[in-house]
Parts: sequence; C-alpha cells; structure tokens
Amino acid sequence: MKLHDIKPPLGSKHHRKRVGRGNASGHGGQSTRGHKGHKSRSGFSHSYNFEGGQMPLARRLPKRGFTHIKKSPHEIVNLSDIEKKFNDGDKIFPESLLKAGLVKKGIKVKILGDGELKKKVEISAHSFSLKAKTLIEKAGGKALIIKTETDKDTRKKSKSEKS
Repeated sequence: MKLHDIKPPLGSKHHRKRVGRGNASGHGGQSTRGHKGHKSRSGFSHSYNFEGGQMPLARRLPKRGFTHIKKSPHEIVNLSDIEKKFNDGDKIFPESLLKAGLVKKGIKVKILGDGELKKKVEISAHSFSLKAKTLIEKAGGKALIIKTETDKDTRKKSKSEKS
C-alpha cells in the first residue's frame, strides 16, 4: 500500500449542495428557500429568543425581586463551632476560620450566639449578634469588629464643612 492508494471510506465524502444553478440542478428557482417570507430573503437572521412571533419565554415569565449589586452576604459562624475548633486564649480572624473549615470564602463573617462558649478567645469578625457579643465577653474574651471600606462614612462634605 502506498500513499496514493489510500482512499476515504465509502460514504464519508459528500459533494456540497450547489444551489441557484438553474432548474435542471434540482436546486434552482427559490434555491431551497421556499416561497416568500423572512427566511427566503438575503441577510435574514433572527434573535436567539425568537419563537416565530409567539411571545418569547423570557417575556412570558413573571419578573420578581431585585438583586443588589454591591450587597455581599455574611458567612455565618456559631459560637458552638468556635468552641469545638479553637483552644483557650486563641486569637480568631476570618483567615483562621477559613483554615478551620468553618467558612468557605471568609469575605465577610458574622458570629452568631448559638451554643455555649467557655473558652477565653479574642474574635475579630465583620459583625456579631448581640447574644454572641455578650456570651464572648461573659467567657472573658473580646469581640472585635473589622471595618471594611464600604462600612466607612463616604458621604461628601457640604460646602460649609469644607471651609
């Protein structure tokens, strides 16, 4: 066998359909586009959600709610989880909660007062529930709030305050 003897398997190669080459070809006249209408015209294209004039699905379904772009939800950690994972006298930050597997991203962390805390720990988080804060301080620890850029007062000063 030589390179010039190699041929593709039967039926794998097809001639392309040549339309608009006269009626004798079988694809003349309307060139397989049918009679009139949008699809018979040159340059026709329809949008991805076009359903033949029927009201598109995206417009039929009800629209509810609103998602705030800047809102970043807090990840929640309970005091019972902190009691299990950390030792007495530890300083706890969102990064240490991430390493312990209590949060997934650790972008913003909120500590809730579910469970009991007997260990004296210093916890730094973005927010605390009132119950969590009192339980931490009752155990002899500290609850420190981490300030972020969005929390800071960014309002513009009025003309009287500038001068």
